[in-house]
Amino acid sequence: MTTLRLRPEDPADAGPVRRVLAAAFARPDVATPPEVSLVDELRDTTAWLPELAMVAEYGGEVVGYALLTRVRLRPERGSDVPVLALGPVAVAPHRQRVGHGTAVVQAALDASTELGERLVVVLGAPVFYRRFGFGPASELGLTGPWAGLGEPWQSLVLPPSTSEEGPPPRGEVLFPAPWSKV
Repeated sequence: MTTLRLRPEDPADAGPVRRVLAAAFARPDVATPPEVSLVDELRDTTAWLPELAMVAEYGGEVVGYALLTRVRLRPERGSDVPVLALGPVAVAPHRQRVGHGTAVVQAALDASTELGERLVVVLGAPVFYRRFGFGPASELGLTGPWAGLGEPWQSLVLPPSTSEEGPPPRGEVLFPAPWSKV
């Protein structure tokens, strides 16, 4: 019986991850989808958190990917707060709609909770991301480059590591430079 294995990406996974991203985000108008370059460029920044780059492996093949990287929340007052951005998330077309996307996203979110992270933002399909607890980022007072897109701009407050932690501050989410190309 073949099972799905979820684990952090290792250096040998770079090629297979590129292939999954390229297949999942393929469009006839571009040779290489921007999501492929985004991941490659993020790997070389301080936003990269190797333990939060998750792959889904099935039968020895990388078939899914979910990436959480460091972004900053600039509150209305005070210093910037480190938070996370989820994306890109991809599943190889021949393994879509069997739960691999859900599994790899949940693994990434679980790992970020274990690390004590508090807030994740994502731009994506609300129907998919609601299953993890994401809701409109505007309800938390979060703005950012994609806030004008409405419902797809979402956020998730992760469980606190202590009961004394309050809600995250309101403010603008700032993304590292590679994100500007997507």
